[in-house]
Amino acid sequence: MAMAGAVVRMAMALGWCALAAAGGTGAKPEVTFSRDVAPIFYRNCVVCHHPNDVAPMSLVTYKDARPWAAAVREAVAKRTMPPWHADPSVGVFRNDARLAPADIATIEEWVKSGAKEGNPADLPPAPVFHDGWHMQPDVVLAIPPEQVASGAQDEYEYIYVPTGFTEDKWVQVAEVLPGDRRVVHHATVSVVSADAVPKSQANREKSAAGGNKYRYTTGKVQHLRPEVPVVDDGCADAGGGALPGEGQYVNRVPAIYLPGHLPEVRPPGYALKIPAGSYLQFQIHYSNRLGKTVTDRTAIGIQFAREPVTHEVAQYEIWNNLFLIPPGDGDHRVTSCFTLPKDVTAVAYTAHMHYRGKSMKTEAIYPDGRHEMLFSVPKYDFHWQETYFLERQFVLPKGTKLVTTAYFDNSVNNPLNPNPAKAIRWGEPSDEEMMGFWLAFSDVSPAGERASGGR
Repeated sequence: MAMAGAVVRMAMALGWCALAAAGGTGAKPEVTFSRDVAPIFYRNCVVCHHPNDVAPMSLVTYKDARPWAAAVREAVAKRTMPPWHADPSVGVFRNDARLAPADIATIEEWVKSGAKEGNPADLPPAPVFHDGWHMQPDVVLAIPPEQVASGAQDEYEYIYVPTGFTEDKWVQVAEVLPGDRRVVHHATVSVVSADAVPKSQANREKSAAGGNKYRYTTGKVQHLRPEVPVVDDGCADAGGGALPGEGQYVNRVPAIYLPGHLPEVRPPGYALKIPAGSYLQFQIHYSNRLGKTVTDRTAIGIQFAREPVTHEVAQYEIWNNLFLIPPGDGDHRVTSCFTLPKDVTAVAYTAHMHYRGKSMKTEAIYPDGRHEMLFSVPKYDFHWQETYFLERQFVLPKGTKLVTTAYFDNSVNNPLNPNPAKAIRWGEPSDEEMMGFWLAFSDVSPAGERASGGR
């Protein structure tokens, strides 16, 4: 009996050892790159962190990622990566880039336990990116080769490209891809009619020749004339902060390019219309500090709607163009106001300022007197400007007042500030300022099943 008991005890001990070796005591399996971390990177990070893209390093392979493990851990723990600047307590957005707490915990445990690779067989297929695009275009429209001269540190070029479309097209997804990231600071692509092209070019030439009473031109950029009256509080101004006679306006923008800006992906059923025969206006801000002339061919990639379009998307561009930021002011307040002339469905928001931009928020004051905060960017980042697409679209009724409040830091405490000793007004160069809130919207009444892509 004693011998039998010893055998039983030995078998039990061996069994426990086997269980312990297999993690059978409840111990969690070791976190590895191949099995646990790579899927997180592939879902959330490598869209920018892959070779020859905007991010400074790739995170696609273990060899790529391992040297950066500690830096990645710190960035995700502080939520500086992936970049996301909208206040999480105000609005829910389809393109929210923030990592889930469980993903952050996985990355932290991976680094803490030695940032091991694990079994390469556990590695999922890596995303594939084609020629710099973050989406798969149905059609690509590019500007003709543009020579960007050495020393052209702030130039705005307006280049018109015929679409060649013989029928109306509906844009579901679009992305602007700079031909040379080193010199393209930003680019906005707008839809214009063929007859609007010569008018736009004539207005630009008139302004350059000194024929604009509110703006003047140096080189290829515009500035506000210093004698234009100052209006910091656009809500106290009849035009809401816009230049007299201009007002706030509607634009049709398939996509924009800014550092870090990803494709514009509209919700199912929502699309932007490019009428037959239209042109695309490429407004490109060039800044060439390379010491040599380079050739740029910025392009837009378009993916057409795959299903019937029920809502046509456009955007209100709501500006204060009359402000003045005093020298040294670290917390200067500027507002704009716009009252909706009709019922609209809210689709997306964008905030736009330059180096001194500090924060921006937009509040809706409804016709019945209710107030609602729609959008807030408490820490604006000029180097990472996003379009925030709503998870759920909703109606803003006619008569709703949109009150946008922005703060600017023109002090020595702003590390991006080009010149704290200078009073700043509106201007196209980045070392001057802008203050704009853009509301992408559609009419409340359905557009009807007018298109199913039009490829």
